[in-house]
Amino acid sequence: MTQVPTAEPQRSDTRPPRRPRRMRESGGDRVFLSLVYVLLTIALLAVLVPLIYILASSFSDPLAVSAGRVFLWPVDFTLRGYETVLGDPQILTGYANSIFYAVVGTLISVTLTVAIAYPLSRKDLFGRNVITMLIVFTMLFSGGLIPTYLVVQSLGMLDTRWALVIPQAIGVWQVIIARSFFRSSIPDELTEAAQLDGARPLRVLWSIVLPLSKPLLAVIALMYAIYQWNSYFDALLYIRDSDLQPLQIVLRNILILNGSSGGMSAIDAVERQQLANLVKFSLIVVSTVPVLAIYPFVARHFNKGVMVGSVKG
Repeated sequence: MTQVPTAEPQRSDTRPPRRPRRMRESGGDRVFLSLVYVLLTIALLAVLVPLIYILASSFSDPLAVSAGRVFLWPVDFTLRGYETVLGDPQILTGYANSIFYAVVGTLISVTLTVAIAYPLSRKDLFGRNVITMLIVFTMLFSGGLIPTYLVVQSLGMLDTRWALVIPQAIGVWQVIIARSFFRSSIPDELTEAAQLDGARPLRVLWSIVLPLSKPLLAVIALMYAIYQWNSYFDALLYIRDSDLQPLQIVLRNILILNGSSGGMSAIDAVERQQLANLVKFSLIVVSTVPVLAIYPFVARHFNKGVMVGSVKG
């Protein structure tokens, strides 16, 4: 009787998978990476040390601040600077105005920027190169301060909130960034397929383009928000009503008020100057906290958006 050979059971390979070999770094690569780490550490310290110094000074005694005894840790901890700053009722009004200018101004600026940049990124727009050149021309040449003031005055926007929102609503640099993003990141085939399905241009923009442009929107929104929050010169020109002044003008007035020593004795003038030095650091902290609080929410998209226009592999 012929025996049928049976297949031997396959042995399972229980050995762990091999790890990919790391590429050996040459001596020159290690030196280069070490130099990069050193330069990044220096850049980090150059940014971080002044911030810590300002924060420590804002919580220190005015005499210690004026004497230069504060470096990276508060000396004779006190909240006197913040009590002086936040005790002024104009601070809350300035905060509310700055928040309004930052939020409303950013919404208007982002909307107008997308409305200009997206059509310019489409190849079927007639004269788009000419329009782009005219827009870039305004970045290099402007009418000047006096003509701009006369335009704002003729439009009746002096001493109104719109004087800080409308004149600087569109940034040419942001338009260029948005146009480059739409051209490089939104395929023409995607919009053409949507149009074949019956979607109108506004529907394509709202349902397809904008959801794919979150990194871009985060970047330009952060740029506009920081500009609006730090807006100072425009408010100094166009706003005289104290109830409409942004936080930056209010902080300037507080510094001038605390720095004046007219009609005081020498001792009172010295104490007033010491308090002014402390208030200066407290004002810096108060005015930068909102911007620092916004960044973590847009950091995820911001890291992608800063690579707009880069070469793709």
